[in-house]
Amino acid sequence: MKKRLGGSRIIKTGLAVLLTAWVCELIGWPPVFAVITAIVTIEPTVSDSIKKGIVRFPASAIGSAYAVIFISLFGNSPITYTLAAVLTIATCFKLNLHAGLLVATLTSVAMVEVIHEHLFIAFLIRLGTTTIGLVISTAVNMFILPPDYREDIFTNIGKITNHTAYLINKIYSDSISVNKANRTKSSTLLIKLEKKLNNTLRLIQFQKDELKYHPLVASEEKLFLQLEEQAKLLQKMHGRLEYLLHHPMDDLNWNEEEKELIHTVVQELADSLQDKRRFDLSIHLENKQKITSRFWQDRTNFMKNTESHSTTIQPEIILLYELSTLFNLVERFLKEDRDNSKEPERMMT
Repeated sequence: MKKRLGGSRIIKTGLAVLLTAWVCELIGWPPVFAVITAIVTIEPTVSDSIKKGIVRFPASAIGSAYAVIFISLFGNSPITYTLAAVLTIATCFKLNLHAGLLVATLTSVAMVEVIHEHLFIAFLIRLGTTTIGLVISTAVNMFILPPDYREDIFTNIGKITNHTAYLINKIYSDSISVNKANRTKSSTLLIKLEKKLNNTLRLIQFQKDELKYHPLVASEEKLFLQLEEQAKLLQKMHGRLEYLLHHPMDDLNWNEEEKELIHTVVQELADSLQDKRRFDLSIHLENKQKITSRFWQDRTNFMKNTESHSTTIQPEIILLYELSTLFNLVERFLKEDRDNSKEPERMMT
């Protein structure tokens, strides 16, 4: 994914630099400042290019103005570089122009070396070249290989789903056997998985921003929204698993038959999540009912216990409650996945 997106950005940056330099040469303006602006304006989304471009223009104007002022006062000297850079940074911070700070500072110090006369004209030319860089790079980002993250989102969710199914089975198996060493390994795997999911959610936000400028047809938009919902459900599943991993599990008061029941329903739940073709709603609901009944039975016994005044909740109740929650989340997820599977190839078009 990174190679594909990086390649697209390299191509667009190269084209933006070429067109920007060419236009500046045509009108006789130095292209260097326009090229710098064009390079940093290629963002992951068109929306970001426009938003940050709006910030970078006034920031560049501030940097250019400081350069002109201090060149007129001190000429080409170390104090000019220092004051132009420091005051540009300070002013951009004060005005919350953070996205334009780098371009403004580079523009400011670079002008000191090349501007020696006609300072006001030079200032106007700097604004003109900045505008050219902004406009051309934004146009390139919008029309040439426009950002499209749907395939990566689709692929990521498939991989994350498979790993989540594996973790559900493993975490419950380790909890029932009270295998603390394996629970630590599962925690490490979950952290890695959450990072991948957070990256996928970031791509989803990028794609939502793109819908303003590259709207999808109704069916494609529906599929994209379903993938977004699946990502949110996976995030909730990870939250339940994380809670289990951070909750101490001592010896459970379940007999072998009860443990085997939990193993069986968890395995079937994981299998359904890993392979939607194995999902049978009737079996799923039956297993969920078994877990719910077991939960209420254990809870009732806990409340009747003479030591139930303790604030510590039995690990059996926690395991059953979280498993019941996972059943609900997986059920919602697979309903979304069943709708998605009708036309998955359309996500790639």
